Amino acid sequence: MSEKKKGSIIGLMPLIVFLTLYLATGFVSGSFDNMPLMIGISIACFVAFLLQKPGEEKVSFTDKVTIFCKGGGDDTLILMVIIFLLAGAFYSVANNMHAVDSIVNIGLTILPTRMLLPGLFLIGCVLSFSMGTSMGTVSALMPVAVDLAAKTGVNVALIGGVVVGSAMFGDNLSFISDTTIAATRTQEVSMKDKFRANFLMVLPAVIINLVLLSFVPMGKEVAAQVYDFNVINILPYAVIIVLSLIGMNVIPVMGLGILSGLVIGMMHGDFNLLESLGILHEGMTWMEDMSLIAVLVGGMVALMKYFGGIDYLLEKLTNKTKSARGGELSIAALVSLLDISTTNNTISIIAAGPIARNIADAQGIDRRRVASILDLFSSAFNGLLPYAGQLLVAGGLAGISPTAIMPYVWYCLLMLASGVLFIVIGFPKQFGSSK
Repeated sequence: MSEKKKGSIIGLMPLIVFLTLYLATGFVSGSFDNMPLMIGISIACFVAFLLQKPGEEKVSFTDKVTIFCKGGGDDTLILMVIIFLLAGAFYSVANNMHAVDSIVNIGLTILPTRMLLPGLFLIGCVLSFSMGTSMGTVSALMPVAVDLAAKTGVNVALIGGVVVGSAMFGDNLSFISDTTIAATRTQEVSMKDKFRANFLMVLPAVIINLVLLSFVPMGKEVAAQVYDFNVINILPYAVIIVLSLIGMNVIPVMGLGILSGLVIGMMHGDFNLLESLGILHEGMTWMEDMSLIAVLVGGMVALMKYFGGIDYLLEKLTNKTKSARGGELSIAALVSLLDISTTNNTISIIAAGPIARNIADAQGIDRRRVASILDLFSSAFNGLLPYAGQLLVAGGLAGISPTAIMPYVWYCLLMLASGVLFIVIGFPKQFGSSK
Protein backbone atom coordinates (compact mmCIF):
# COMPACT_ATOMS: atom_id res chain seq x y z
CA MET A 1 0.00 0.00 0.00
CA SER A 2 1.41 3.40 -0.95
CA GLU A 3 2.04 5.85 1.83
CA LYS A 4 -0.37 8.77 1.96
CA LYS A 5 1.28 11.99 0.84
CA LYS A 6 1.91 14.21 3.85
CA GLY A 7 1.39 17.93 3.82
CA SER A 8 3.20 20.59 5.82
CA ILE A 9 2.06 23.94 7.16
CA ILE A 10 5.50 25.22 6.21
CA GLY A 11 4.33 25.11 2.59
CA LEU A 12 1.64 27.66 3.44
CA MET A 13 4.11 30.23 4.79
CA PRO A 14 4.16 32.40 1.63
CA LEU A 15 0.36 32.77 1.76
CA ILE A 16 0.39 33.33 5.52
CA VAL A 17 3.09 36.01 5.21
CA PHE A 18 1.28 37.73 2.36
CA LEU A 19 -2.09 37.82 4.09
CA THR A 20 -0.57 38.90 7.42
CA LEU A 21 1.50 41.64 5.84
CA TYR A 22 -1.35 42.84 3.65
CA LEU A 23 -3.94 42.90 6.42
CA ALA A 24 -1.57 44.36 9.02
CA THR A 25 -0.53 47.19 6.71
CA GLY A 26 -4.14 47.99 5.92
CA PHE A 27 -5.33 47.98 9.53
CA VAL A 28 -2.33 49.90 10.91
CA SER A 29 -2.29 52.56 8.19
CA GLY A 30 -6.05 52.72 7.73
CA SER A 31 -5.82 51.99 4.00
CA PHE A 32 -5.03 48.79 2.12
CA ASP A 33 -3.75 50.93 -0.76
CA ASN A 34 -0.53 51.46 1.23
CA MET A 35 0.55 47.89 0.46
CA PRO A 36 0.70 47.54 -3.34
CA LEU A 37 -0.28 44.03 -4.39
CA MET A 38 2.82 43.69 -6.56
CA ILE A 39 5.09 44.32 -3.57
CA GLY A 40 3.08 42.04 -1.27
CA ILE A 41 3.15 39.17 -3.77
CA SER A 42 6.87 39.74 -4.43
CA ILE A 43 7.62 39.44 -0.71
CA ALA A 44 5.55 36.25 -0.54
CA CYS A 45 7.47 34.85 -3.53
CA PHE A 46 10.75 35.64 -1.70
CA VAL A 47 9.46 33.63 1.28
CA ALA A 48 8.53 30.78 -1.07
CA PHE A 49 12.13 30.60 -2.32
CA LEU A 50 13.31 30.17 1.29
CA LEU A 51 11.20 27.05 1.86
CA GLN A 52 12.75 23.63 2.49
CA LYS A 53 11.20 20.25 3.31
CA PRO A 54 12.02 19.38 6.95
CA GLY A 55 14.14 16.24 7.28
CA GLU A 56 14.59 15.87 3.52
CA GLU A 57 17.38 16.66 1.11
CA LYS A 58 17.84 20.36 0.51
CA VAL A 59 16.26 21.65 -2.69
CA SER A 60 18.65 23.84 -4.66
CA PHE A 61 17.78 27.38 -5.62
CA THR A 62 18.05 26.41 -9.29
CA ASP A 63 15.43 23.68 -8.81
CA LYS A 64 13.16 26.14 -7.03
CA VAL A 65 13.46 28.55 -9.94
CA THR A 66 12.45 25.74 -12.31
CA ILE A 67 9.41 24.89 -10.18
CA PHE A 68 8.46 28.57 -9.95
CA CYS A 69 8.76 29.14 -13.70
CA LYS A 70 6.69 26.06 -14.53
CA GLY A 71 3.97 27.26 -12.17
CA GLY A 72 4.04 30.79 -13.54
CA GLY A 73 3.90 29.41 -17.08
CA ASP A 74 0.87 27.20 -16.46
CA ASP A 75 -1.43 27.26 -19.49
CA THR A 76 -4.38 28.52 -17.42
CA LEU A 77 -2.34 31.46 -16.14
CA ILE A 78 -0.98 32.32 -19.58
CA LEU A 79 -4.56 32.31 -20.85
CA MET A 80 -5.42 34.70 -18.02
CA VAL A 81 -2.56 37.00 -19.07
CA ILE A 82 -3.83 37.00 -22.66
CA ILE A 83 -7.32 37.87 -21.42
CA PHE A 84 -5.84 40.66 -19.31
CA LEU A 85 -4.18 42.18 -22.37
CA LEU A 86 -7.28 41.76 -24.53
CA ALA A 87 -9.37 43.30 -21.75
CA GLY A 88 -7.22 46.42 -21.75
CA ALA A 89 -7.26 46.64 -25.54
CA PHE A 90 -11.04 46.18 -25.70
CA TYR A 91 -11.61 48.84 -23.06
CA SER A 92 -9.34 51.31 -24.82
CA VAL A 93 -10.95 50.75 -28.23
CA ALA A 94 -14.52 50.82 -26.88
CA ASN A 95 -13.79 54.04 -25.01
CA ASN A 96 -12.25 55.79 -28.01
CA MET A 97 -14.97 54.78 -30.48
CA HIS A 98 -17.72 55.80 -28.00
CA ALA A 99 -19.20 52.33 -27.52
CA VAL A 100 -19.20 52.94 -23.80
CA ASP A 101 -21.14 56.20 -24.13
CA SER A 102 -23.68 54.62 -26.45
CA ILE A 103 -24.47 51.58 -24.32
CA VAL A 104 -24.64 53.64 -21.13
CA ASN A 105 -26.97 56.18 -22.75
CA ILE A 106 -29.18 53.41 -24.11
CA GLY A 107 -29.48 52.07 -20.58
CA LEU A 108 -30.22 55.52 -19.20
CA THR A 109 -32.88 56.01 -21.86
CA ILE A 110 -34.64 52.68 -21.32
CA LEU A 111 -34.31 52.11 -17.58
CA PRO A 112 -35.73 54.33 -14.83
CA THR A 113 -33.06 55.61 -12.48
CA ARG A 114 -33.96 53.19 -9.67
CA MET A 115 -33.55 50.19 -12.00
CA LEU A 116 -30.12 51.07 -13.41
CA LEU A 117 -28.15 48.95 -10.95
CA PRO A 118 -30.45 45.87 -11.11
CA GLY A 119 -30.44 46.27 -14.90
CA LEU A 120 -26.64 46.39 -15.03
CA PHE A 121 -26.47 43.26 -12.89
CA LEU A 122 -28.86 41.35 -15.17
CA ILE A 123 -26.98 42.47 -18.27
CA GLY A 124 -23.77 41.20 -16.69
CA CYS A 125 -25.41 37.88 -15.81
CA VAL A 126 -26.56 37.37 -19.40
CA LEU A 127 -23.18 38.38 -20.79
CA SER A 128 -21.14 36.19 -18.42
CA PHE A 129 -23.43 33.21 -18.99
CA SER A 130 -23.03 33.70 -22.73
CA MET A 131 -19.25 34.15 -22.67
CA GLY A 132 -18.47 31.60 -19.98
CA THR A 133 -15.76 33.83 -18.53
CA SER A 134 -15.84 36.31 -15.69
CA MET A 135 -12.72 38.05 -16.97
CA GLY A 136 -14.27 38.86 -20.34
CA THR A 137 -17.44 40.13 -18.65
CA VAL A 138 -15.55 42.42 -16.29
CA SER A 139 -13.48 43.82 -19.16
CA ALA A 140 -16.58 44.46 -21.27
CA LEU A 141 -18.86 45.93 -18.58
CA MET A 142 -16.50 47.74 -16.21
CA PRO A 143 -15.97 50.69 -18.59
CA VAL A 144 -19.76 51.01 -18.85
CA ALA A 145 -20.06 50.89 -15.08
CA VAL A 146 -17.43 53.60 -14.57
CA ASP A 147 -19.20 55.92 -16.99
CA LEU A 148 -22.55 55.10 -15.39
CA ALA A 149 -21.14 55.96 -11.96
CA ALA A 150 -19.97 59.33 -13.26
CA LYS A 151 -23.39 60.12 -14.75
CA THR A 152 -25.46 59.03 -11.74
CA GLY A 153 -23.15 59.78 -8.81
CA VAL A 154 -23.18 56.14 -7.62
CA ASN A 155 -20.09 55.02 -5.71
CA VAL A 156 -17.74 53.59 -8.36
CA ALA A 157 -16.64 50.84 -5.94
CA LEU A 158 -20.26 49.78 -5.43
CA ILE A 159 -20.99 49.67 -9.13
CA GLY A 160 -17.76 47.73 -9.63
CA GLY A 161 -19.06 45.19 -7.13
CA VAL A 162 -22.24 44.86 -9.20
CA VAL A 163 -20.18 44.06 -12.30
CA VAL A 164 -17.90 41.55 -10.57
CA GLY A 165 -20.88 39.82 -8.97
CA SER A 166 -22.66 39.49 -12.30
CA ALA A 167 -19.46 38.16 -13.86
CA MET A 168 -19.23 35.41 -11.25
CA PHE A 169 -22.85 34.40 -11.98
CA GLY A 170 -21.84 33.19 -15.43
CA ASP A 171 -18.47 31.87 -14.30
CA ASN A 172 -20.41 29.61 -11.94
CA LEU A 173 -23.27 28.56 -14.24
CA SER A 174 -22.26 28.88 -17.89
CA PHE A 175 -22.09 25.68 -19.94
CA ILE A 176 -18.82 26.84 -21.53
CA SER A 177 -17.14 28.00 -18.32
CA ASP A 178 -13.87 26.29 -17.38
CA THR A 179 -15.21 25.81 -13.85
CA THR A 180 -18.34 24.03 -15.09
CA ILE A 181 -16.24 21.76 -17.29
CA ALA A 182 -13.85 20.99 -14.41
CA ALA A 183 -16.64 20.39 -11.88
CA THR A 184 -18.70 18.10 -14.12
CA ARG A 185 -15.72 16.10 -15.40
CA THR A 186 -14.20 15.49 -11.97
CA GLN A 187 -17.60 14.32 -10.67
CA GLU A 188 -18.57 12.52 -13.89
CA VAL A 189 -21.97 14.21 -14.24
CA SER A 190 -23.68 16.01 -17.10
CA MET A 191 -23.56 19.78 -17.43
CA LYS A 192 -27.34 19.96 -17.66
CA ASP A 193 -27.83 18.16 -14.34
CA LYS A 194 -25.16 20.23 -12.64
CA PHE A 195 -26.75 23.44 -13.95
CA ARG A 196 -30.17 22.45 -12.63
CA ALA A 197 -28.86 21.81 -9.11
CA ASN A 198 -26.51 24.80 -9.15
CA PHE A 199 -29.14 27.26 -10.39
CA LEU A 200 -31.52 26.34 -7.56
CA MET A 201 -28.72 26.99 -5.07
CA VAL A 202 -27.93 30.51 -6.34
CA LEU A 203 -31.46 31.63 -7.26
CA PRO A 204 -32.15 33.14 -3.78
CA ALA A 205 -28.87 35.07 -4.04
CA VAL A 206 -29.88 36.48 -7.43
CA ILE A 207 -33.32 37.58 -6.21
CA ILE A 208 -32.05 39.15 -2.97
CA ASN A 209 -29.25 40.94 -4.81
CA LEU A 210 -31.70 42.45 -7.30
CA VAL A 211 -33.96 43.63 -4.47
CA LEU A 212 -31.05 45.20 -2.56
CA LEU A 213 -29.75 46.96 -5.66
CA SER A 214 -33.18 48.40 -6.41
CA PHE A 215 -33.06 50.24 -3.06
CA VAL A 216 -29.64 51.82 -3.58
CA PRO A 217 -30.17 55.60 -3.92
CA MET A 218 -28.65 57.42 -6.86
CA GLY A 219 -26.27 60.25 -5.98
CA LYS A 220 -27.73 62.27 -8.82
CA GLU A 221 -31.31 62.01 -9.99
CA VAL A 222 -31.31 61.25 -13.70
CA ALA A 223 -34.33 62.77 -15.40
CA ALA A 224 -36.24 60.53 -17.79
CA GLN A 225 -35.11 61.57 -21.26
CA VAL A 226 -33.64 60.26 -24.49
CA TYR A 227 -29.84 60.40 -24.41
CA ASP A 228 -27.65 60.62 -27.48
CA PHE A 229 -26.39 57.30 -28.70
CA ASN A 230 -25.49 55.48 -31.89
CA VAL A 231 -26.73 51.90 -32.07
CA ILE A 232 -23.86 51.01 -34.44
CA ASN A 233 -21.40 51.87 -31.69
CA ILE A 234 -22.62 49.01 -29.48
CA LEU A 235 -21.85 46.43 -32.20
CA PRO A 236 -18.61 45.31 -30.44
CA TYR A 237 -20.69 44.25 -27.43
CA ALA A 238 -23.25 42.56 -29.68
CA VAL A 239 -20.44 40.67 -31.43
CA ILE A 240 -19.18 39.37 -28.09
CA ILE A 241 -22.65 38.26 -26.94
CA VAL A 242 -23.67 36.57 -30.19
CA LEU A 243 -20.37 34.76 -30.71
CA SER A 244 -20.38 33.62 -27.10
CA LEU A 245 -23.92 32.25 -27.47
CA ILE A 246 -22.80 30.08 -30.38
CA GLY A 247 -19.95 28.74 -28.25
CA MET A 248 -16.86 30.42 -29.70
CA ASN A 249 -13.70 30.51 -27.55
CA VAL A 250 -13.20 33.70 -25.52
CA ILE A 251 -9.93 34.63 -27.28
CA PRO A 252 -11.37 34.99 -30.83
CA VAL A 253 -14.54 36.46 -29.30
CA MET A 254 -12.57 39.26 -27.66
CA GLY A 255 -10.39 39.63 -30.75
CA LEU A 256 -13.39 40.07 -33.06
CA GLY A 257 -14.94 42.48 -30.58
CA ILE A 258 -11.79 44.59 -30.71
CA LEU A 259 -11.64 44.37 -34.52
CA SER A 260 -15.25 45.48 -34.92
CA GLY A 261 -14.60 48.42 -32.62
CA LEU A 262 -11.56 49.45 -34.64
CA VAL A 263 -13.48 49.29 -37.93
CA ILE A 264 -16.42 51.32 -36.59
CA GLY A 265 -14.12 53.85 -34.93
CA MET A 266 -12.21 54.43 -38.18
CA MET A 267 -15.44 54.63 -40.21
CA HIS A 268 -16.78 57.32 -37.86
CA GLY A 269 -13.49 59.21 -37.88
CA ASP A 270 -12.78 58.68 -34.18
CA PHE A 271 -9.21 57.64 -35.05
CA ASN A 272 -7.16 56.54 -38.05
CA LEU A 273 -5.21 53.32 -38.58
CA LEU A 274 -1.97 54.59 -37.06
CA GLU A 275 -3.80 56.07 -34.08
CA SER A 276 -5.59 52.75 -33.51
CA LEU A 277 -2.25 51.04 -32.95
CA GLY A 278 -1.47 53.48 -30.15
CA ILE A 279 -4.93 52.95 -28.67
CA LEU A 280 -4.42 49.18 -28.58
CA HIS A 281 -0.98 49.55 -27.00
CA GLU A 282 -2.23 52.00 -24.39
CA GLY A 283 -5.00 49.62 -23.32
CA MET A 284 -2.62 46.69 -23.05
CA THR A 285 -0.16 48.63 -20.89
CA TRP A 286 -2.95 49.31 -18.38
CA MET A 287 -2.98 45.57 -17.68
CA GLU A 288 0.75 44.97 -17.29
CA ASP A 289 0.68 44.94 -13.48
CA MET A 290 -2.24 42.52 -13.36
CA SER A 291 -0.53 40.19 -15.85
CA LEU A 292 2.71 40.09 -13.88
CA ILE A 293 0.87 39.50 -10.59
CA ALA A 294 -0.90 36.49 -12.17
CA VAL A 295 2.44 34.97 -13.21
CA LEU A 296 4.03 35.61 -9.79
CA VAL A 297 1.08 34.04 -7.98
CA GLY A 298 1.24 30.99 -10.25
CA GLY A 299 4.92 30.48 -9.46
CA MET A 300 4.39 31.00 -5.73
CA VAL A 301 1.55 28.46 -5.64
CA ALA A 302 3.71 25.91 -7.46
CA LEU A 303 6.36 26.21 -4.74
CA MET A 304 3.69 26.03 -2.03
CA LYS A 305 2.37 22.83 -3.57
CA TYR A 306 5.84 21.31 -3.89
CA PHE A 307 6.61 21.97 -0.23
CA GLY A 308 3.34 20.47 1.00
CA GLY A 309 1.16 23.51 1.62
CA ILE A 310 -1.73 22.40 -0.58
CA ASP A 311 -1.57 18.82 0.75
CA TYR A 312 -1.68 20.21 4.29
CA LEU A 313 -4.98 21.92 3.48
CA LEU A 314 -6.36 18.70 2.02
CA GLU A 315 -5.31 16.73 5.11
CA LYS A 316 -6.88 19.02 7.68
CA LEU A 317 -10.21 19.37 5.90
CA THR A 318 -10.92 15.75 5.05
CA ASN A 319 -9.78 13.62 7.99
CA LYS A 320 -12.92 13.91 10.18
CA THR A 321 -15.79 13.72 7.72
CA LYS A 322 -18.56 11.47 9.13
CA SER A 323 -21.91 12.52 7.52
CA ALA A 324 -23.34 13.78 4.25
CA ARG A 325 -23.83 17.28 5.64
CA GLY A 326 -20.33 17.22 7.12
CA GLY A 327 -18.99 15.90 3.83
CA GLU A 328 -20.61 18.72 1.88
CA LEU A 329 -19.30 21.34 4.31
CA SER A 330 -15.82 19.81 4.08
CA ILE A 331 -15.96 19.92 0.29
CA ALA A 332 -17.07 23.56 0.40
CA ALA A 333 -14.31 24.48 2.86
CA LEU A 334 -11.71 22.55 0.86
CA VAL A 335 -12.38 24.18 -2.49
CA SER A 336 -12.76 27.59 -0.82
CA LEU A 337 -9.37 27.42 0.87
CA LEU A 338 -7.76 26.12 -2.29
CA ASP A 339 -9.22 29.05 -4.19
CA ILE A 340 -8.02 31.52 -1.54
CA SER A 341 -4.57 29.95 -1.85
CA THR A 342 -4.41 29.73 -5.64
CA THR A 343 -6.74 32.58 -6.76
CA ASN A 344 -7.85 30.26 -9.55
CA ASN A 345 -11.23 28.58 -9.21
CA THR A 346 -10.67 26.17 -12.08
CA ILE A 347 -7.41 24.85 -10.61
CA SER A 348 -9.08 24.69 -7.19
CA ILE A 349 -11.87 22.51 -8.55
CA ILE A 350 -9.43 20.24 -10.38
CA ALA A 351 -7.37 19.81 -7.19
CA ALA A 352 -10.38 19.24 -4.92
CA GLY A 353 -12.45 17.20 -7.38
CA PRO A 354 -11.02 13.69 -6.82
CA ILE A 355 -11.11 14.07 -3.02
CA ALA A 356 -14.64 15.50 -3.20
CA ARG A 357 -15.74 12.50 -5.29
CA ASN A 358 -14.34 10.10 -2.70
CA ILE A 359 -16.14 11.94 0.11
CA ALA A 360 -19.38 11.91 -1.91
CA ASP A 361 -19.22 8.18 -2.55
CA ALA A 362 -18.39 7.42 1.10
CA GLN A 363 -21.20 9.62 2.49
CA GLY A 364 -23.87 8.97 -0.16
CA ILE A 365 -23.88 12.50 -1.59
CA ASP A 366 -25.19 12.95 -5.11
CA ARG A 367 -22.30 13.95 -7.35
CA ARG A 368 -24.42 16.53 -9.18
CA ARG A 369 -24.75 18.31 -5.87
CA VAL A 370 -21.00 18.01 -5.24
CA ALA A 371 -20.22 19.53 -8.65
CA SER A 372 -22.50 22.45 -7.80
CA ILE A 373 -20.85 23.00 -4.41
CA LEU A 374 -17.36 22.94 -5.94
CA ASP A 375 -18.29 25.50 -8.59
CA LEU A 376 -20.40 27.73 -6.35
CA PHE A 377 -17.93 28.21 -3.50
CA SER A 378 -14.83 28.54 -5.67
CA SER A 379 -16.52 31.10 -7.92
CA ALA A 380 -17.88 33.09 -4.98
CA PHE A 381 -14.50 33.37 -3.29
CA ASN A 382 -12.73 34.19 -6.55
CA GLY A 383 -15.02 37.21 -6.87
CA LEU A 384 -14.09 38.36 -3.35
CA LEU A 385 -10.29 38.05 -3.40
CA PRO A 386 -8.56 41.44 -3.91
CA TYR A 387 -5.55 39.69 -5.44
CA ALA A 388 -7.57 37.56 -7.90
CA GLY A 389 -8.04 38.46 -11.55
CA GLN A 390 -11.63 39.71 -11.43
CA LEU A 391 -11.10 42.39 -8.80
CA LEU A 392 -7.66 43.26 -10.19
CA VAL A 393 -9.12 44.01 -13.62
CA ALA A 394 -12.15 45.82 -12.17
CA GLY A 395 -9.94 47.95 -9.96
CA GLY A 396 -7.51 48.65 -12.79
CA LEU A 397 -10.23 49.76 -15.22
CA ALA A 398 -11.94 51.88 -12.54
CA GLY A 399 -8.70 53.38 -11.27
CA ILE A 400 -9.35 52.30 -7.66
CA SER A 401 -8.01 49.63 -5.32
CA PRO A 402 -9.48 46.13 -5.68
CA THR A 403 -9.98 46.11 -1.91
CA ALA A 404 -12.31 49.10 -2.24
CA ILE A 405 -14.61 47.04 -4.46
CA MET A 406 -14.48 43.85 -2.35
CA PRO A 407 -17.15 44.82 0.27
CA TYR A 408 -19.62 45.65 -2.50
CA VAL A 409 -19.56 42.31 -4.30
CA TRP A 410 -22.87 41.50 -2.63
CA TYR A 411 -23.83 38.73 -5.01
CA CYS A 412 -20.75 36.65 -4.12
CA LEU A 413 -21.43 37.13 -0.40
CA LEU A 414 -25.03 36.06 -0.97
CA MET A 415 -23.82 33.04 -2.98
CA LEU A 416 -21.82 31.87 0.03
CA ALA A 417 -24.76 32.36 2.39
CA SER A 418 -27.14 30.59 0.01
CA GLY A 419 -24.72 27.73 -0.54
CA VAL A 420 -24.27 27.13 3.20
CA LEU A 421 -28.04 27.30 3.75
CA PHE A 422 -28.72 24.71 1.05
CA ILE A 423 -26.10 22.40 2.55
CA VAL A 424 -27.56 22.74 6.06
CA ILE A 425 -31.17 22.14 5.03
CA GLY A 426 -30.24 19.46 2.48
CA PHE A 427 -32.34 20.99 -0.29
CA PRO A 428 -33.11 20.08 -3.03
CA LYS A 429 -33.56 16.48 -1.93
CA GLN A 430 -33.47 15.08 -5.43
CA PHE A 431 -29.83 16.17 -5.72
CA GLY A 432 -28.58 14.30 -2.69
CA SER A 433 -29.23 14.02 1.00
CA SER A 434 -27.62 15.87 3.88
CA LYS A 435 -27.87 13.92 7.09
